[in-house]
Amino acid sequence: MKRKYLSLLLVLVLVVTLAACSNGEKTNETTPAETTANEAAEKAPGKDTVNVGVAIYRFDDNFMTLYREELERYFKELGEETGVTYNLDIQDGKQDQATQTEQIQNFITQGKDVMILNLVDITAANAIIDLAKEANIPIVFINREPETIDMKNWPGKTTYVGADATQSGTFQGEMIVDTPNQGDFNGDGKISYIMLQGDPQNVDAQQRTDFSIKALVDAGLTPNPLSEPYQANWDSAKGQEFTANALAQFGDDLEVVFANNDGMAMGAIQSIEAAGRKVNEDIYLVGVDAIPEAVQALTDGNLTGTVLNDHYNQSHTAAKVAVELVAGKDVENYYWVDYVKVLQESDATLKDAEARTETVEEAETRYAERAK
Repeated sequence: MKRKYLSLLLVLVLVVTLAACSNGEKTNETTPAETTANEAAEKAPGKDTVNVGVAIYRFDDNFMTLYREELERYFKELGEETGVTYNLDIQDGKQDQATQTEQIQNFITQGKDVMILNLVDITAANAIIDLAKEANIPIVFINREPETIDMKNWPGKTTYVGADATQSGTFQGEMIVDTPNQGDFNGDGKISYIMLQGDPQNVDAQQRTDFSIKALVDAGLTPNPLSEPYQANWDSAKGQEFTANALAQFGDDLEVVFANNDGMAMGAIQSIEAAGRKVNEDIYLVGVDAIPEAVQALTDGNLTGTVLNDHYNQSHTAAKVAVELVAGKDVENYYWVDYVKVLQESDATLKDAEARTETVEEAETRYAERAK
């Protein structure tokens, strides 16, 4: 019901300003899914300047800061290679869908050549696709995955570039399984843990939460949640607060802290140290993203492990796919960049990696199998 209401609301808000919006017709040429960097950087026919609207769900997010900075750098590199000027209009959604909707409305009114969208609320995707389709402005969704039904709305001109969050959650659980005592410091046969969860409406938060624990069960271990997931909303301060509360409440019974991202894990480190506990000696802590602060904490022995959420290859893929769309080419439904386990600094080294492509039908089949 929420999804239908939001879609209708977005249409009503956006349609008023769209009557005169069009960025001209684009060709409908189909090309192979995989392209080299040089092919992706190919100059769009008749375009010396390409205007790109980029909507970020919020700027004060460690991972998305790395992502947008690399996106800007890489578009500049592509421009230097090809002579095309890429003008990026990057907007901060401030974690508010109404604010972001207005920003996307402005992109459409201004006739951007392509939009790269990191939605605050993925249920807004379908209505946004409808309006972008009417204005003939292709979309690259990033980081927050729309539902598969939305990805069928405008095939070839709408795509998602990201990483499968189930993989990151699984890697977190496997890192605990691989510790000397398999996460069981007190030897009672259970892994007593808390979960610092990001936005509970975000699919990445849901999947990291579920699959980190599934990895323990799949290894034959017994997870023991000491509480419901703490809604720390990706925030370091909340990660610190909730971990401090849990340590005060559960004391030495708390053996593992799972954090859906490194920001919350960094907050947890402060509370663990304040409580006189020591990571890897009497408590384990794992995060996701491999931000520089987390890699340093890992090196210092204050973090058990993290998972590289590869902003480098995700941002490059998003840029290359956007350039293809501007050139009038059809693109794949999905481009996936793998996560990487990080147990030491060298594991977090950024290097070129090929994205895996997938059709929406293949994704639906895989998701159905995963849900069993």
